[in-house]
Amino acid sequence: MKNSLRWLYPFFGGIILFNMLRVVTDFTKHDVFWAGDLRLHLISICFTIFLCYFYDIVWRRQLSKIISINNKSVIKEYLIVTLQLSTINIVLVLGQYAGIFYMGSGWIDYMLINVCFIPFLLIYYTLIRNEMVNKNYQDKMLTLEKLKADKSEAELKFLKSQYHPHFLFNALNTIYFQIDEENQEAKHSIEKLSDLLRYQLYDIEKEVTLEQEINYLQSYIAFQQLRMSDRLVLNTYFDPQLREQKVHPLLFQPLIENAFKYVRGEEYRIKLEMKLEDNLIRFYVENTVSQNQNIENIEHKGIGINNLKRRLYLLYPNRYSLDIEQVENLFVSKLTIKTV
Repeated sequence: MKNSLRWLYPFFGGIILFNMLRVVTDFTKHDVFWAGDLRLHLISICFTIFLCYFYDIVWRRQLSKIISINNKSVIKEYLIVTLQLSTINIVLVLGQYAGIFYMGSGWIDYMLINVCFIPFLLIYYTLIRNEMVNKNYQDKMLTLEKLKADKSEAELKFLKSQYHPHFLFNALNTIYFQIDEENQEAKHSIEKLSDLLRYQLYDIEKEVTLEQEINYLQSYIAFQQLRMSDRLVLNTYFDPQLREQKVHPLLFQPLIENAFKYVRGEEYRIKLEMKLEDNLIRFYVENTVSQNQNIENIEHKGIGINNLKRRLYLLYPNRYSLDIEQVENLFVSKLTIKTV
């Protein structure tokens, strides 16, 4: 409703502006109000209304750009608007020669039109400007409130995610000491899982070296192998050049997890490679799948891949690519990260 009423403002503005001009011209000459050819008056009032609509549209578009970049040069802004308004005289001259407008008093009529039109339209511009500045301010405040709410929610989720691994880590230590000394295989499995949790909880900062990350991935792979069939064929390669380069942790693990989770088929094979090419880390993992498995079902199950995409978007904007595809009986994931 409010937006539809906005389109009436130029209409009433044009009527007020034209009648204001008629008051100045007719009464100062002691003529009858709206003296002269009624047809010319109607053309003039339509032109004035059109002019208000024209400037309303132009100024709103112009202001949307100015406000979005926080332009502080208000004087320059108003000088540009005044120059825009001065082009009315060109339209008046052309209209007079075309017989559309009647300027009976010559330069005096031009002067009166400028004196009436320009200040009025500058006031109209100011009203539009204030409206858009207030709207922009309200939008920013709403965005800020939303960001605060999102931040609070994220902090709660982070604290909650920390609590569960801590609980599990402590529980594993308790179970470890309850296992019989003769059951070394179970103790070894718990030690591996504890090492993985320790890395996630304590050993990672904002960024880690690739050597640290690779050590974690190798431990993770070894732990996953404990629950896999002996017929699994696993081929891994980590480039020896990957050592001191920095990377955000736990970006590769979800893709490895998917490979172990969905490996199927007669070959029952997983291939994993991580290489360094210039300043690009290229991570490749493939696993065999059965013919009836579908990439969309795999890709959208759980939250691991979606979380990974979100983290990559935030941590490496315009510096990564992630491709996940199914080629016949192979499920292939390729992650490339630009380190610097």
